[in-house]
Amino acid sequence: MKHLLILGAGFSGKAIGETFRAAGYMVSGTTRSEEKAESLRALGIEPVLYDGNDLSDALAAAMARATHVVQSIAPGRDGDPLFRAGSPALSALMPKLAWAGYLSTVGVYGDHKGAWVDEDTPLNPVSTRSIERVEAENHWLAFGQASGLPVAVLRLSGIYGPGRNALRNIEEGTARRLIKKDQVFNRIRVEDIGGSALFLAERGLGGIWNITDDEPGPPQDVVAEAARLMGYPVPPDISFETAELSPMARSFYGVNKRVSNAKLRAAGFGFRYPNYRVSLAELHSSGRWRG
Repeated sequence: MKHLLILGAGFSGKAIGETFRAAGYMVSGTTRSEEKAESLRALGIEPVLYDGNDLSDALAAAMARATHVVQSIAPGRDGDPLFRAGSPALSALMPKLAWAGYLSTVGVYGDHKGAWVDEDTPLNPVSTRSIERVEAENHWLAFGQASGLPVAVLRLSGIYGPGRNALRNIEEGTARRLIKKDQVFNRIRVEDIGGSALFLAERGLGGIWNITDDEPGPPQDVVAEAARLMGYPVPPDISFETAELSPMARSFYGVNKRVSNAKLRAAGFGFRYPNYRVSLAELHSSGRWRG
């Protein structure tokens, strides 16, 4: 039996788990609290408590039977929890491992002033969290090279889906149309993260992959489309320069690029939600936007 272990079964991890379960995998996923463990059980995912530091007997047992692993835990200042000084060797912890996926971010590319980037574009991470991601990526890729196992780095763009989307923001009155000249972002529907992870795992594909939609575009356009679908007035424009934003929110607008998914498409993956219009329309018509 193929067994997937998700380290950090949050929004993306749950979607990956559901996708793998539908394909016949047994799935375990780590979470920090017993309350969140219940939501994993409801999805048929075996919960394992893990705080990102101490390796419990339950987690060691899940690792020992894992044939596939997806690492979704952010590295932080101390680095990836599986590659910290003194950590047991990954090959010893997961002797049955056949494929690994590491969830990273397109933030590692840094700012390209709206130009296109792909998997061969030199990295220029700006924020501390993106620098930490590059270090973690390198650990996972080195592990793959040393072990001879396929290790895929999935660089994700802005994640949204049921319960986390512009339609819900419109209804809750939190949607804002921040306008910054020529600013674009890529996005990815969470179900396509699950689908792409399964696609790569089933084919034993490693290396670096951009997991992103077809259509980078201005963020204010997404808000306008959501308002149209919901039958609400379009929120007023707000100048980025004068907007009150947290340092983290402002930092997202400090980088501007168009991220290509051509490599993944060329490998044969078909996106269920290739752009935000198709995706928002499905969320709205199905009612799943509420989560």
